[in-house]
Amino acid sequence: MRRQLIQPYLFVVGIVLTLSSCFNEPNYSNTPAINYEGMFKYTIEAGKGVGKGKRDSVVITVGFKDGDGNIGNSIPLPKADSLLYQSNGNWGSYRIRTFRLVNNKYEELLQAVNNTLYIPDLTKGKPKGAIEGSLDFNQIFQYGTSYQLYPTKFQIEIRDRVLNTSNIVETDTISVPFPKTL
Repeated sequence: MRRQLIQPYLFVVGIVLTLSSCFNEPNYSNTPAINYEGMFKYTIEAGKGVGKGKRDSVVITVGFKDGDGNIGNSIPLPKADSLLYQSNGNWGSYRIRTFRLVNNKYEELLQAVNNTLYIPDLTKGKPKGAIEGSLDFNQIFQYGTSYQLYPTKFQIEIRDRVLNTSNIVETDTISVPFPKTL
């Protein structure tokens, strides 16, 4: 009788061991690597009141891989981390650069909202190790009372807590509104 009870348990343990051997931790570089996955735009219609004007929201999706899983920071950012980023290029854990097409040439448009950007800690409370996934970055463009649509593209890069910097990826081109210049 005991033998009949033990056999199903041994069978289950055998299956679990077999399946667990199929999952090996990936061997990624400790320097983050990113790839452009896509971008979409949706328009938010105007509401009533200040700050409720019509605007386009552009969401950029980037895939990432990192061997030591140290992407992102505790928010609010500890003072030591803030000083580290400031002394090394004065940008946070990711950077988005905006380029718009003017006279058949892409010109970088510096936007104050993109000066210092941070990714929340992606592995908080989890064991250290390789990670991969997708990040969505959002950019908002107001229509205002006088605007012009410009073909626009973005360049994105990320860096981890020890300042290993990823490759730079460039998005497709999309038309978004900018204030008209006189």
